[in-house]
Amino acid sequence: MERDIYDEDHEAFREVVKEFIKRYVTNEARERWDAAGEVDRETMLAAGEAGVIGLSVPEEFGGAGMLQDYRFRTVVNEEVIKAGAGSLAGAFGIQDDLAVPYIVHMGTQAQKEKWLPGMATGEILGALAMSEPGAGSDLRGIKTTAKKVDGGYLVNGAKTFISSGKTADMIVTFVKTGEGNRPDAFSLLIIENGMDGFDHGKKLHKMGFQGHDTAELSFSDVFVPEENLISGREGQGFIQLMMNLPLERLSIGVAAAAASEAAFDWTVAYTKDREAFGERIIDFQNSRFKLADVAVTVDVLWAYIDRALLAYKDQKLTAEEAAKVKFWATEREWEVLDTCVQLHGGYGYITEYPIARAFLDARVHRIYGGTNEIMRDIVSRQIAGKR
Repeated sequence: MERDIYDEDHEAFREVVKEFIKRYVTNEARERWDAAGEVDRETMLAAGEAGVIGLSVPEEFGGAGMLQDYRFRTVVNEEVIKAGAGSLAGAFGIQDDLAVPYIVHMGTQAQKEKWLPGMATGEILGALAMSEPGAGSDLRGIKTTAKKVDGGYLVNGAKTFISSGKTADMIVTFVKTGEGNRPDAFSLLIIENGMDGFDHGKKLHKMGFQGHDTAELSFSDVFVPEENLISGREGQGFIQLMMNLPLERLSIGVAAAAASEAAFDWTVAYTKDREAFGERIIDFQNSRFKLADVAVTVDVLWAYIDRALLAYKDQKLTAEEAAKVKFWATEREWEVLDTCVQLHGGYGYITEYPIARAFLDARVHRIYGGTNEIMRDIVSRQIAGKR
């Protein structure tokens, strides 16, 4: 089914993204990222120069100024994932969907002037730190504290599962600045690479996204100046996270749809080329039926995601709707990828093939951004009239 969500500007931008991929997303590059466990800074700088990151950074700070039109980011996701570069898509997502929006939408003028120009060019990489060893989806359970002192805060605690945590220059960090677990007890602080007492910790080894770093972070009496308090207002951190979570969850849904479509395309090509018992795999009825199921799933998935993209553009995407998108899209993605791996046979288990890497990458989609169980709870509470 043909999608009609894009206009000429989006399709022109798609050609820019394709050219970037042609030059920088090679087999050698993917192997280099996987071996290092991170996307190199040179690639991120090239992405900044090509204009494929920093899309929501306002033009006055060197970005594209696409504050609400996530369709441009969707084009990037589609093309990068189609190229079998899930780790690069992840690195772009952390920069553009998690770090940049907090500065664009909630930062002070001084924070915007300091961080956004470099974030648009790839010279400054950002990350978001919420999860802790004892607190994941339950954000009010965090233990990292920020004690007010003269001129700023002393931060103590630890974070874990932080994407881009090793490579980031600045990390928007969720901390406790008050007592108890009321919403106003939390704030967001920008913690900078090189601050005394800040240790990036070890790089975590994951089953998927091998070329995108995930790290543990620790803070021991890290002094953070008060000008690094997001929005300049204490006690707003929980509300600020809730404001950006719909975008984060929409972005995961988009990645799930893009991976599902890519998996379908790879599998159609493979089953047309591979033979068994003198026939192409695609000529077996079971293969065609399975592919028919996947084709419809991908069509319906994009139809749903496209509605959500337009709702986000019009600032109408609610937290509950974003939760629906996140859990439904990632559940369908898992079914699609499992089917496509099976149709690849033994080669579907070999990580030289993009389908195997996409399968491993996809598993975390049902976990991060809030587990799908939490997403179902959000939706069910709305249905029951509870908030």
